[in-house]
Amino acid sequence: MSSEVMGEASLSIIGVLLLCLLFVMGVAIARLRNLFAIVILSGIYSLVCAAWYILVDAVDVGFTEAAVGAGMSTVVLLGAILLTSRTAKPERRLARLGPFAVCVAAGALLIYATADLPAVGDAGSPANAGVGLTYLKINWADTGVPNVVTSVLASYRGFDTLGETVVVFIAGLAVVLLLGFGERALGETLRKRKKEDETP
Repeated sequence: MSSEVMGEASLSIIGVLLLCLLFVMGVAIARLRNLFAIVILSGIYSLVCAAWYILVDAVDVGFTEAAVGAGMSTVVLLGAILLTSRTAKPERRLARLGPFAVCVAAGALLIYATADLPAVGDAGSPANAGVGLTYLKINWADTGVPNVVTSVLASYRGFDTLGETVVVFIAGLAVVLLLGFGERALGETLRKRKKEDETP
């Protein structure tokens, strides 16, 4: 067995382990009631997702997941916890059946849809034919960027990517304004929490 085949096999094993870890963390997030633990575990979930994206050579997607999912989202949610309760209210057991059924149905549809996906490396797939094939041929000569996805996002769709960045920034700014971050809002929240703790 050549070293290249062994390397691909080890990468496949690591990918399966990361997916299993994501499944375990997803179940843990769904069962936890402590909001702080949920936010931290969600950040770790995003980091593991970023590692899996990098493992499958989607470096730009992994970078975005690490920056937005593990970074920005975690900070905003931690700020929201400061202004709310740290523990979720208990729910009736029957109330969870509806969301669980929706998740199972959506998962079954996604698994069913994978049967129509082209095989990895299929030369006749849409990603490797038509416009995709044109970008693969002219990418290096046109932009000088070796990663085709990065060149599409940063060069061919540069203005679109800039617009998406502005939208994400405005959304984050709006969340910050709605939560009322600042010394005054945080001080009032901490004083209210202290009073609640002191009351018998």
